[in-house]
Amino acid sequence: MRTYLDDERVTPEGRGPVFWPDEATALIETGEVAEISLDHDLGDDARGTGYDVIVWIEEAAVTRGFRPPAIGVHAANPSARLRMEAGIRAIGRASQA
Repeated sequence: MRTYLDDERVTPEGRGPVFWPDEATALIETGEVAEISLDHDLGDDARGTGYDVIVWIEEAAVTRGFRPPAIGVHAANPSARLRMEAGIRAIGRASQA
């Protein structure tokens, strides 16, 4: 399954939409997600951001050997995008260990 975390953009064809980080992590936890694309700013920082999904995946990879899906970022927020991309690189390193 390919999924897309965003609160405003139209979900691209062939992807399933999720709107909040907890929805994304619950779906990823099933092991059925092969690819996810993440936005950062989701309209309610109290509910989380796309970066929270990166943090969850990294922790799962390090602490329990979780094999992450392919991760992309479509965030328009430049500094958040850089932080998310750094997190994805860290996940890659953790997954190879």
